[in-house]
Amino acid sequence: MSTETGDSVLVIGGTRFIGRYAVEEFREHGYDVTIFNRGNHENPFADADDVAHVEGDRTDDGDLADAAATDPDVVIDCVAYKPKEVRTATRLFDEVDAYVYVSSGAAYGDEDVPKREDETTLCECTDEQARDDSHETYGPRKAEGDRAVFAAAERGVNAMSLRPPVVYGPHDYTERFDYWIDRAAEHDRVIVPGDGTNLWHRVYVESVARALRVVAEEGEPGEAYNTGDRRLLTLQEAVETVADALDADVEVVTAGERELATAGIELEDFPLYRDYPHVMSTEKLADLGWEPVSVEDGIERAVEDHLESDRTGRENGPDRDAEERVLGVLDTL
Repeated sequence: MSTETGDSVLVIGGTRFIGRYAVEEFREHGYDVTIFNRGNHENPFADADDVAHVEGDRTDDGDLADAAATDPDVVIDCVAYKPKEVRTATRLFDEVDAYVYVSSGAAYGDEDVPKREDETTLCECTDEQARDDSHETYGPRKAEGDRAVFAAAERGVNAMSLRPPVVYGPHDYTERFDYWIDRAAEHDRVIVPGDGTNLWHRVYVESVARALRVVAEEGEPGEAYNTGDRRLLTLQEAVETVADALDADVEVVTAGERELATAGIELEDFPLYRDYPHVMSTEKLADLGWEPVSVEDGIERAVEDHLESDRTGRENGPDRDAEERVLGVLDTL
């Protein structure tokens, strides 16, 4: 691509989590940044003279056309959740140097290990799923968004997609990783479901922002790129790394399906648990020159931010009283 420092970038979203870090990434590399959103969330760049703001609803074609009138060189689309939104965006931004759609590792339909961009089959998406808003259709909708990107590229649009797995780090409103930080910070014994070896690829949020810029600058139209922590940690290793960052003495206790059932808990009740490994190859992105934050540094920064926030993530997992009952059962074995 021909994007470079000094170009202009429009970040659709731009105030929460991935979008927030994307704004910072492009600012730090000399881009003129504009954010486009509804203004429903606090704008961390409200006092920044070098970040412009266009208010509007990305699902309103007129509002999105107004954003397109800012004539950006690069568009980073952080909040396209339905295929029609990607199709509209690639039509309105058909002359930009780079349009990068934030897709998801959930777009993959096959359980390859690892999942590769040009080999692993994507989810199918029915017309009904494409219009749905439920969690169950998230992967199919993201996959169909990818197909919209590929179709746009065939028409000559400089459109690409980035597929992150679970993203963690400061300002994570999902609080999935916060659950585990809270457990390690508040308790000296932490239950990890299964045998602790399950793998669900994660990626630190700043690494995603770096990837968005690298894809905009170096990516090829019609291509998708996986992102993810360079080194994968099992769930048990992740909790132990959190404990190290907290400088806390934490015992990780694994509990299987039978032990958890004594307190009415299921394996899937725990955040970031997945029975079958979800591993994504990031070789294609690395070949563009992308360098992620190390998993140790990412977790340390996530822990620091968690301790300064009011997030606990406790609603994402089992009640602690129920866990204590499981620990009591395990102590008798």
